[in-house]
Amino acid sequence: MRDSRPPVPRAIWALGFVSLLMDVSSELIHSLLPVFMFTALGVSVFAIGLIEGTAEATALIVKVFSGVLSDWWGRRKPLAVLGYGLGALSKPLFAISSGAGLIVAARLIDRVGKGLRGAPRDALVADLTPAEIRGAAFGLRQSLDTVGAFLGPLLAMGLMLLWADDFRSVFWVAAIPAFLAVALLLFGVQEPQRHRNGKRVNPITRANLRRLPVAYWRVVAIGAIFALARFSEAFLVLRAQQGGLPLALTPLVLIAMNVIYAAAAYPFGKVADAMRHEMLLAAGLAVLIASDAALADGAVWSVWAGITLWGLHLAMTQGLLAAMIADTAPADLLGTAYGFFNLASGIAMLLASALAGLLWDRFGASSTFVAGGAFCLAALGVIAWRGARQGAG
Repeated sequence: MRDSRPPVPRAIWALGFVSLLMDVSSELIHSLLPVFMFTALGVSVFAIGLIEGTAEATALIVKVFSGVLSDWWGRRKPLAVLGYGLGALSKPLFAISSGAGLIVAARLIDRVGKGLRGAPRDALVADLTPAEIRGAAFGLRQSLDTVGAFLGPLLAMGLMLLWADDFRSVFWVAAIPAFLAVALLLFGVQEPQRHRNGKRVNPITRANLRRLPVAYWRVVAIGAIFALARFSEAFLVLRAQQGGLPLALTPLVLIAMNVIYAAAAYPFGKVADAMRHEMLLAAGLAVLIASDAALADGAVWSVWAGITLWGLHLAMTQGLLAAMIADTAPADLLGTAYGFFNLASGIAMLLASALAGLLWDRFGASSTFVAGGAFCLAALGVIAWRGARQGAG
């Protein structure tokens, strides 16, 4: 039977390729950065966890303000352009850095840019897409984003081998796709007319916040629990490097994870449009538990199995959570809704990454992944409890 649903709009494809280019740029750097800080600068694993958690939390917290502003202004694209522009401008700072201070500053500027663009971009995807294909649209954008997330490490690995582990030369190359992403967004994406001409409202008045339904806040709570269970991918890189992976080959970790993520995100997005969301979330958590168990084991084959399962978990859950926000929040408050969702997730990510690094330093790498599995079990319990309550009702 022919699928009667409309096709994914061209603007979503353009936004996907913008994300792809910026992720090539970012992952060129981030796939090498944990090992660079640990081996070249002598930064402890706890400090790396704190830096990574702070950087990611900064991005997620800034999304609150950019999301609220995009709702008040009635425009999404200018904030997205500003965010991608900051990300592009941060890239040369990594290349010229001679110590941890400038690297941390560049990381924070990059993540502020990510925070500025994230909520408006997600709201723009929802604005541009018919409700019946939102899962597919978010899955497609996430899939293209993740193609960049494995092309970046692949390019990093090739350049490291070519240039004899010259980190800073590789970091210079990262600026090129970042500026191409900004150009594509400027000229390749047209914002919907209704947002340019819409009436301005203050999204954070008490009356407007009360319009965010209980179903929305439940998604926020679930997203925060997911963030607690899933700390920074820097720990995957360090786990593989601990097992003897050469410095030049450490980007293989993110390549392997993101190949799975990219291949599966769009199909799982289409699945999300056709099945109960809680079931898919629970399945994603079960996959993450299996990943944590494999990574805790520490054998070479187990580590690579855990990395593969980690990517599959991301494909099953990340686009789904974004679609659930779009389904539960009012259209004129979508930016604000994504902002608060990411604020809760950002705080949880900071706590999770700091705890993961502390456990690694104090008790060894396995304890980090055992703790991640325990948080997954707690999240599964919350989803099962919600399902039982809904069934009883």
